[in-house]
Amino acid sequence: MSSVSLSPSRRAWLRFRRNRLGFVSLVVFCALVLISLAAELVSNDRPLVVVYQGQTYWPMVRDYPETTFGGDFATPTDYLDPFIQQRLAEAGNWALFAPNPYGVKTLNYFAPAPNPAPPSRANWFGTDDRGRDLLAQLIYGFRVSVLFALALTFTGVVLGVITGAIQGFFGGKTDLAFQRFIEVWGAMPELYLLIIFSAVFAPSITLLLVLLSLFGWMGLSDYVRAEFLRNRQLDYVRAARALGVSNWKIITRHVLPNSLTPVVTFLPFRMSGAILALTSLDFLGLGVPPGTPSLGELLSQGKNNIDAWWISLSTFGVLVVTLLLLTMMGDALRDALDPRKQDT
Repeated sequence: MSSVSLSPSRRAWLRFRRNRLGFVSLVVFCALVLISLAAELVSNDRPLVVVYQGQTYWPMVRDYPETTFGGDFATPTDYLDPFIQQRLAEAGNWALFAPNPYGVKTLNYFAPAPNPAPPSRANWFGTDDRGRDLLAQLIYGFRVSVLFALALTFTGVVLGVITGAIQGFFGGKTDLAFQRFIEVWGAMPELYLLIIFSAVFAPSITLLLVLLSLFGWMGLSDYVRAEFLRNRQLDYVRAARALGVSNWKIITRHVLPNSLTPVVTFLPFRMSGAILALTSLDFLGLGVPPGTPSLGELLSQGKNNIDAWWISLSTFGVLVVTLLLLTMMGDALRDALDPRKQDT
């Protein structure tokens, strides 16, 4: 198939696929995200299914008291308790655990070494200073970071595209007023506002997302504004105006699709920035609420426990791999959308 018969998006996708480093990075990153989204199936202290005395139980979706499995108390079952495991190992009984039999809040009361414990057969990546499995913390913390980055990137892109489109398309006094507002808004001390709001309101991911979204749109808005200022003077826009097409249709159908190159190109880099922002705030104690799995909180533990090298090393490795994958994806995407490259 010749390059002439291919659509621009198809040509861009073929150029992206030819960049092996970027394409492999996309596949690996998507695989890691899918694993983290299925974290309950990968790392959980509850069995996926239990067969006990001929009855089938589903601990993943329902709580069962300890008395169900021969215990003495009507409290929720601790499936890592040696007594319960012994009962489940008897003839005719069996339980299917996740590959890593620890949840995000599971404390290993039977660790052979004091916490934080080094890597062992029981805890492959060791435990943190509270006795929680470090591998579980990394899997769930990675999921929180990626989902937060996606949400922050989405809101930033929406606000940035709207404000940039208004400035670039209408220009004149509208553009001038927006520029003065952005200058004033950009001078606001973002970190101080986060500290103030963290002291006034209860910490939450929603509050953090709203506060960061208030400032995260300005960088992208400048690029969209520049694209609209350039494209609004082209012949197809003038022709649409001469035919009486409304401004809304001109923006959405004509100018916006031809102005999205910087938006798409910067998506991986904006996600990298969002992950770093969340990690930094968690490290400072201004991020997610206590008890939420967090890569920044693990880095803080590593700083406070220098001898527990496995905490800092594993967390730093997850961050480096994640940011490196996003960066290579962004470089490949930038090359694929480069209009100077017309080859297929």
